[in-house]
Amino acid sequence: MNQRSRKLLGAFLLVGSIGLWSALATWVYLALPEGLPGLVLIGFFIVAGMGWLLPAMAIIAWMARPDRG
Repeated sequence: MNQRSRKLLGAFLLVGSIGLWSALATWVYLALPEGLPGLVLIGFFIVAGMGWLLPAMAIIAWMARPDRG
């Protein structure tokens, strides 16, 4: 697969993974019990907000890989 094709596929993978991550984070948030302390919620939102970066970094690294040649 050449780099141009990887970039196209990677763009769709990025959008899909971000959508999947946000749905998962929403599902976990709705499952949390009510009345949690604010610091616990802040920690959750930090993890939920930054958690998509690891899969995105892997996809971007795969997209940027040079062609074999």
